[in-house]
Amino acid sequence: MKIFHICKPWMIAAVLAVFVSACATTQDEVLEDGPPIGEQSQVEGGTGGAETGGGAMTSGVEEGGEGSMSALPGGGEMGPAEMLAQTDGLLANRTIYFEFDSASLTDESLRILEAHGNFIAANPEVHVRLEGHADERGSREYNIGLGDRRAQSVRRVLLFQGAATSQIDTVSYGEERPVDPGHDEAAWARNRRVELIYTVN
Repeated sequence: MKIFHICKPWMIAAVLAVFVSACATTQDEVLEDGPPIGEQSQVEGGTGGAETGGGAMTSGVEEGGEGSMSALPGGGEMGPAEMLAQTDGLLANRTIYFEFDSASLTDESLRILEAHGNFIAANPEVHVRLEGHADERGSREYNIGLGDRRAQSVRRVLLFQGAATSQIDTVSYGEERPVDPGHDEAAWARNRRVELIYTVN
């Protein structure tokens, strides 16, 4: 009986030491292995760049080491000037249209502007001027203000995507520079717009 009482604390301590050692090994293995491939992207960003809601993947701007280059078919790098020269993709669309007497952006316009915002944010040498326009209806002063509100709507989206304030200027021409000189709804719809005018330093 005395031997049992003497050995009991020693046996408990030994069992506990073995148990703790086994648990520590298991935890280390889990931490080193991490989650299976694909789980992290599902937790942090859903389907990631495959979504059409915006981001660098949908804008045609591939994320690289510096974020400002894209791969060329010949194996070289494409700079911002070459990317802007492309005639397809979201960056090629540089006119945002508006409804009558409105500065609200449509879902399609937001998708286009997200691509432009990501592109501008990834290329500090890029500068854009946002030119706001209105159709001929309304007074000259009102249309100048409406063109400015439209340009500011576009500017807010670009800044939200990471563009710097120093990269963006806005100007309103109101009704003074129509792209279509007509006096019907089709012409007015084309004139209610903001144009993105790029320069690369």
